[in-house]
Amino acid sequence: MIPLSVLDLSPVTTETSGAQALRNSLDLARHADALGYCRYWVAEHHNLATIASSAPDIMIGRIAAATTRLRVGSGGVMLPNHAPLTVAERFKALEALFPGRIDLGLGRAPGTDPVTSVALRRRQDINADDDFLDRLQELLLLENRGYPPEHPFAKIRVMPDGVALPPLFLLGSGDYSARVAASIGAGFSFAHHFASHDAADAMLAYRAGFRPSPTRAEPYAILAVHVVCAETGEAAERLAATGDLHFVRRARGEYLPLEHPDVALAYPYSIVDRERMQHNRTRLFVGAPDRIKPRLDHLIAATRADEAMITAMIFDHAARKTCYALMARAYNLGA
Repeated sequence: MIPLSVLDLSPVTTETSGAQALRNSLDLARHADALGYCRYWVAEHHNLATIASSAPDIMIGRIAAATTRLRVGSGGVMLPNHAPLTVAERFKALEALFPGRIDLGLGRAPGTDPVTSVALRRRQDINADDDFLDRLQELLLLENRGYPPEHPFAKIRVMPDGVALPPLFLLGSGDYSARVAASIGAGFSFAHHFASHDAADAMLAYRAGFRPSPTRAEPYAILAVHVVCAETGEAAERLAATGDLHFVRRARGEYLPLEHPDVALAYPYSIVDRERMQHNRTRLFVGAPDRIKPRLDHLIAATRADEAMITAMIFDHAARKTCYALMARAYNLGA
């Protein structure tokens, strides 16, 4: 049976503060650890009222300390926001403290709006162009001590010394990161939960173009999906109403905390809103386990995913834990 993992955005709701959302993430991580999930990744987003997860390295350390078996990582660190040396140092420190349990997932986007992105990079040498590849190359050269002797960075030793950078994954919602991940022999995670690009196209392109590297001999592809699972289809549909309203608001440029399902169900949607909701629902897996599993299995087979990673933007924390428990049972985790 395919491994399942968790992608956690630490959702903020109209009844859950940002601080409580982070504490809920710790509770959910312990829950996932006990259920038999494979790994637990936290996101990096900024200036979004719905998401409390802005500092993945801090949360990774706290979650790894609170669990015993899970691999813990970033889904992901948004590389445009950080100096590569800083990323290398922090994740080597995490690997030293929790050996064999840390993942480094890297994203190409800033994870925020343009103005906030400038604020994040204000004291860096900002380049208006996409410099993701330059930053990625710098990270790899620092790790491999690959700078030529005459380069000033050749003298930099990333501390703690003698600790390898954790396994590297590139995140993407299209085929660009898939091809880059394949070319450098890294892992790849596809964001089906918000992508408009075909998941199979990106993931099969990654697998076809993969070149073995010193750290990974075979391709490894993770499929990230949005799941709203409950004991009954009716209960799941009610929970999913929160996400419907959230998607409609985001399409309008409104970024607000997640609403209670009752508020979402009573919302006066326009015809355009309902068309958007219907389109977004094609990317969601909503229902009882016996409805979700066949659909998800079909997508896993089509993409040849090695692992499925579940995110669940559900208003009620207890219902979110139940969602992960039901999926764990459906896939016989921990058996």
